[in-house]
Amino acid sequence: MAILSIMDSILTRNTSVKLLCQKVGKRDGNYIKIDKTNLLNCKMDINNSLVVFQGKRIRRVWHNNQWYFVVLDIVQVLTDSSNPSDYLKKIRKRDEAINEGWGQFVTPLRVETSGGAQNLNCVNTENAFRLIQSIPSKKADPFKRWLAKVGYERVQEIENPEISMQRMKGIYKSKGYSEEWIEKRTRGIAVRDELIKEWDRRGAKTQREYAILTSEISKATFGLTPSQYKKFKGLKTQNLRDHMDDIELILTMLGEATTTRFTRDRDSQKFPEIKNPITASCGVF
Repeated sequence: MAILSIMDSILTRNTSVKLLCQKVGKRDGNYIKIDKTNLLNCKMDINNSLVVFQGKRIRRVWHNNQWYFVVLDIVQVLTDSSNPSDYLKKIRKRDEAINEGWGQFVTPLRVETSGGAQNLNCVNTENAFRLIQSIPSKKADPFKRWLAKVGYERVQEIENPEISMQRMKGIYKSKGYSEEWIEKRTRGIAVRDELIKEWDRRGAKTQREYAILTSEISKATFGLTPSQYKKFKGLKTQNLRDHMDDIELILTMLGEATTTRFTRDRDSQKFPEIKNPITASCGVF
C-alpha cells in the first residue's frame, strides 16, 4: 500500500495539518521527501504531567495495573524536609514493622529524574497509606483524601478510556496549547499505542527493546535519537513530544504509523525481525 495513503489516514478532516505537511514535504511517487531544515524548534517550557498535591509534584509509575508513588516525594510533601532521605531513615528506625518488611513494602521502579532515568523506591496506594501513618503531619488527612481520589480516577479511566482522554486534553489546554495541537498530540498517542501493541504481540517485550526501536524511528525521521533530540531542544526530564510543534508531531505519527504497517505486512516476529522494517518504513523520509 502506498505510504501516502497512511499519511492521509492520519490527516483526515484536518486541512490545516495538510498545509503544514506541504511546507516540509513533497510527493515523489509513493514517497514523501522531507526537508529537515524546515522543522521548527519548539521550546515551550512546561512540566511533565505529574500529579500535584498542594502545589508540590509527586512522581508516579503505572505498574501491575495500579499506581506506584515515589516514596521520597511523599515524605518531602508531608514533612517539607530539605533532606527527605534522612527523614525516611528516621521513619524506618522508629517504625520497626516498616523497616523489617522494607523489601516487600517498596518496589524499585524506573523513574525519570533530572539526571536521567533511575530506579527509585515506590509504594502502591495501600502502602502509601501505611507510610503516612508513620509521619506526624498536619497534611496527613488531606493527603489521604487526595491519594484516594487519584487512585479512584485511574480506575475510572481504565473502565472508560474516554475519561482519560478528556482529562489529558484538559491538562494540555490549561497549559496553553491550541485545540489543533492537542488533537494532533492525542492522535499521536493513539498511533503510538497501536505500534506498542503490535510490537508486544510480535515478541518485543522489554522497555530496552522498545527504546531501541523508538530510537531507530527517531533517527530515520529527524536524524537524532530521542535523547539527542531532547538535548537539542534543551530539555532534561520533560516529555519530548510535549515540546514538539505541529510539524514534528505529524512526522512522528507518520514514522510510527508506517512502521506499524510494514511490521504487519512483513509479519515480523521477535526483536531482530521487528527492527528491520523500521529502516524500510522510515525510508519515506
